[in-house]
Amino acid sequence: MYDIIIVGAGPAGLTAAIYARRAEKSVLLIEKGAFGGQITFSPKVENYPGFASLSGTELADHFVEQALGLGADVEIETVTAIEDCGSHKVVRTEDGNAYEGKAVIIAAGAKHRHLGLPNEEIHLGEGISFCAVCDGAFYKGKTVALVGGGNSALQEAILLSEGCEKVYVVQNLDFLTGEQALQDILQKRTNVEVLLGTVVEALPAAAPLRSVTLRRVADDHTYDLAIDGLFVAIGLEPENTPFAAVAALDERGYIDAGEDCLTTTPGVFVAGDCRRKAVRQVTTATGDGAVAAIAACRYIDSL
Repeated sequence: MYDIIIVGAGPAGLTAAIYARRAEKSVLLIEKGAFGGQITFSPKVENYPGFASLSGTELADHFVEQALGLGADVEIETVTAIEDCGSHKVVRTEDGNAYEGKAVIIAAGAKHRHLGLPNEEIHLGEGISFCAVCDGAFYKGKTVALVGGGNSALQEAILLSEGCEKVYVVQNLDFLTGEQALQDILQKRTNVEVLLGTVVEALPAAAPLRSVTLRRVADDHTYDLAIDGLFVAIGLEPENTPFAAVAALDERGYIDAGEDCLTTTPGVFVAGDCRRKAVRQVTTATGDGAVAAIAACRYIDSL
């Protein structure tokens, strides 16, 4: 039996593993995909303390190297359920395995909604971005398009407009859904053009991304738009259904926990983008990882 089982090996999960191992707790990390989480999609990170500039993949590699160097065990599997057995928890996976731990930290993250178009994977991190805070500076003086019309999308567009020569906001509806105050700010930006009733129809078959094909919904007219980068802000998707039995979810599917990272089940903690929070950045994820690990260690020591 492990002291702590951590579901997810993004910045939150890896930080939790580092803190738990330094507290001399046995740790199992279970990750279903790539180590590092969403940060690996960023070609360059310039807002993480201690590093002036490095790629998201390099930053993730630092996390992984440190966690594994401290002795954390790893399994590449998809978690399907967590069972509360009182004195211990059982984490079940798609492969039919069951792992027992005194405590569990859920750090499953949240994935950005993609456009779902052919060739999209080719351009992820190489022309397509999901974070203006992370990657907007790389397009200073250039032309970009942003897909989305909600609050997050408009905030991203405002940020991009401060450095980009031209920003196109592509919204599938005939109106923006973000707050009027944000719309008012955008309307005053002379370098912003809003394309309503329009969708991205196709992406180039090869990198680099230099244009996208747009389609007007009303008449199905298609045309190519020359851009240097495409930002997608159509929401996040938490994948917390397997954890609903041990952690209450809010109306959007995020684990309903505050800054203390406590769930409704003693011995089950949450960290990172999968929990309810206002700011989702790599620094807030690592902060959660530290808080959750310390809380889990205290819980185990109290048993």
